[in-house]
Amino acid sequence: MNRLPLVARMALLCCSLGFGAVPLTSLAAETGFPARPVTLVIPFPPGGATDVNGRVIAQRLGKELGQPVVIENRGGAGTVVGASYVAKSAPDGYTLLLSSGSTFTVNPAIRSNLPYDPVKSFEPIGIAGRVALILLANSEVPVQTVKQFVDYVKASPGKYSYGSFGTGTTAQFAGETMLHATGLKMTHVPYKGSAPAMTDLMGGQIPFSIDTVSAAVPQLKSGKIKAIALTTARRSALLPDVPTFAESGYAEVDMDSWLMLAAPKGVPADVKARLEKALAATIADPETKTKLLAAGLEPSYSNAAASVELINRELPIMRAVAARANITAD
Repeated sequence: MNRLPLVARMALLCCSLGFGAVPLTSLAAETGFPARPVTLVIPFPPGGATDVNGRVIAQRLGKELGQPVVIENRGGAGTVVGASYVAKSAPDGYTLLLSSGSTFTVNPAIRSNLPYDPVKSFEPIGIAGRVALILLANSEVPVQTVKQFVDYVKASPGKYSYGSFGTGTTAQFAGETMLHATGLKMTHVPYKGSAPAMTDLMGGQIPFSIDTVSAAVPQLKSGKIKAIALTTARRSALLPDVPTFAESGYAEVDMDSWLMLAAPKGVPADVKARLEKALAATIADPETKTKLLAAGLEPSYSNAAASVELINRELPIMRAVAARANITAD
């Protein structure tokens, strides 16, 4: 004879005694989330850095949750397509988003009609890791340090350009922050991705470029490009010998990219706590850390509260940079 689950019997008892219904959040805890596979939406096409890192995270996250975490790529419109899909999904914890600052702080700064709100539409679960950005130069350019770079460009205002992997990307925001801090004038040359920008940098079509450390490491070994400085406050574990702009007196230059796991707004508190705990354990796993580092992501877990704080702190900074440099996607 089939017996009703304990939680169902408790709910019936409460109702019969006039105590009202058992809260849904309590029911979620009793039924043991997750009871089925979880979908992890990545708002980029397959094969990119976020996709690669997402698959590494999904594999371990699934083990921590006891259910498969299935990747679903929904790229397009600078993460807007995938982010909007998750924002409109049921807030039950079974549809999650893994995305960069592009979704949460860059798009709101450059797009006036977003179909989602970076704060009101999502429930951050935590930061999975960070990707440092770096100023690179063609090997023939006669600069080695930040001071030499500043002196070289300042001697011919407006003559030189720097490339990035696209308009409105974190690379452009880092570049414009760098120019503002140093007082330099350079032309931004946006490319459709890191690969064409790196090709032109190595070929000498552009003298400088800002890219991710993960994209730079293989090319630095070729000797056709060189590293000048990181745009982050701290040095990168992937390039520990490369200094930061802050070390040269430009503390304002502190910009990187990061990966955040988020759920639709309204996810039950116990489900959120379960996901947060699973993400922390995932990023702490030694094998996962090694795989993420190999893929160019520096594992660095931050909890949900710290993630919310990061968004709130970075949003006005990005909006100020966009307004000052006239960066827009509209």
